[in-house]
Amino acid sequence: MAIPKHVDEAVARLEAATGRIHAAKVKPVSIESLREWTEALTDFALALSDIQSFNNESVHEKLHVLAGRMGLREFPPHQGG
Repeated sequence: MAIPKHVDEAVARLEAATGRIHAAKVKPVSIESLREWTEALTDFALALSDIQSFNNESVHEKLHVLAGRMGLREFPPHQGG
């Protein structure tokens, strides 16, 4: 699957999790409502992480294209940090 489709899918998961978070917050506090809120928050965090990863990958691909257009034979590896 292409990166934009991955991002779109992750955004849809993020939006769904946001709705579930809001729905769980308005319920009276109970073990079940806290479980729903925790699961929705976890799904939100995972979707947000995926969006960030896919965006980073997309930027990296674009940098490689630009480097190729500039005639760079090697693109320095990511150093992290």
